[in-house]
Amino acid sequence: MKHAAIRAADWRVLARRSVAVAALMALAACQPIVRNHGYAPTDAQLEEILVGIDTRATVEDVVGPPSASGVLTDSAYFYVASRREQLGWLAPRVVDRQVVAISFSPDGVVSNVERFTLEDGRVVPLARRVTESSVRDTTFLRQLLGNIGRFDAEQIVD
Repeated sequence: MKHAAIRAADWRVLARRSVAVAALMALAACQPIVRNHGYAPTDAQLEEILVGIDTRATVEDVVGPPSASGVLTDSAYFYVASRREQLGWLAPRVVDRQVVAISFSPDGVVSNVERFTLEDGRVVPLARRVTESSVRDTTFLRQLLGNIGRFDAEQIVD
């Protein structure tokens, strides 16, 4: 009888420990996974850039090379940083995004410095426009067999 009482007490301790471990695991699963992407200069770094005085070279010295530059012309530098959080099995969501745009005049001098955040942005719907390609997957044998009957006798004689 004494043995049975000890075993029951052991089971209770084991059950309590199991519940405690399960609670700790559940609590740890509630912590979000944070991922930072990109780089945006701090406000202190941006204060070192003087509009009308600094050039592309001095901007790169102060804040580093840009994530991207102007698409058609080299009229601006863009620094993009984003922070995403994922909680458990849920889809990740963007909690912070900053875009720093440093514009240059045609002679390469800084003309403007701007910072944009998620609050400044707006949702832009993307439209998918696909142009049909006239190129088909044709092998040499398919081209050869496809040309049978497409020529005139005059083409062979000439």
